[in-house]
Amino acid sequence: MQIAKVIGNIWATRKETSLTGLKLLIVQPINILDNDKPIGEPVVAADIIGAGTGETVIIAVGSTARVAAGSMDTAVDATVVGIVDDKEFDADLL
Repeated sequence: MQIAKVIGNIWATRKETSLTGLKLLIVQPINILDNDKPIGEPVVAADIIGAGTGETVIIAVGSTARVAAGSMDTAVDATVVGIVDDKEFDADLL
């Protein structure tokens, strides 16, 4: 799993049938230990929990993302599986 920031939405009226009914978000993976600094490129993620723009989320990737979205046959590489309410870590352990 990864932590990401929701930065936008994607709308697609024509898409693979396994994506029907799924909300699609643009998410930017971030490093929560470095002031939420972006990591890599933004990705499109299926949203199964109702996240919104600006929220920090947990995303599952790969086969786990497909299972979370409902089926191994679902055409997704990333799925939003949680919304981060808060974070806490011990800087001395880093």
